[in-house]
Amino acid sequence: MLPQSLYVFGAVEGAVDETVLRCLLGEVHVQPVAVHGKHGKPHLKRGIAGYNHAARHDTWIVLVDLNHEASCAPQMKAAWLPHPAPTMLFCVAVREVEAWLLADRERMARFLGVPQSLVPFQPEQESDPKQTVVNLARRSHKRAIREDMVPRVESGRAVGPAYTSRLIEFVTDRLRGWRPNVASQRSPSLQRCIQRLRQIALPSP
Repeated sequence: MLPQSLYVFGAVEGAVDETVLRCLLGEVHVQPVAVHGKHGKPHLKRGIAGYNHAARHDTWIVLVDLNHEASCAPQMKAAWLPHPAPTMLFCVAVREVEAWLLADRERMARFLGVPQSLVPFQPEQESDPKQTVVNLARRSHKRAIREDMVPRVESGRAVGPAYTSRLIEFVTDRLRGWRPNVASQRSPSLQRCIQRLRQIALPSP
């Protein structure tokens, strides 16, 4: 178990992941000193050894998407971080952090403006959760959601121009947005991550 700590450092792939991590830390009343990375998965992987070295002195949390890089989270952890420092938490979102957001089916459906029946019951079984979100947004009755989150054909992009800011809006809306504890009931990897984060906030025995 990690020692008691109210301040931690984080490292993530991008802006949505940072917002999700800060939200989860807020749930357990832990304050991130700084969140590093945010320049994509390859950049995060290149920095993992340095973050692990720093975790010998401070508590660090790395949040990364599984995607299709490995068959499971333990396999990915073994490849990325075979010898984690005692105060290093390596959290893997299966298969992407969007699956964690989709796991709050009621709120996601309301946010996107689609019937709840369209939101998958088992989001971690989705091959590409980000694409699932985009496909749901494409069916939205809200024009702004469609324009912001669905890519234009000529853009050649996978997501719409305001995809990231819309998901950040969903995560940070305390009244109508994402509920991690509700989502964790349909997302085992999120549940594991929350359980590990709670270790930080536990008082020392």
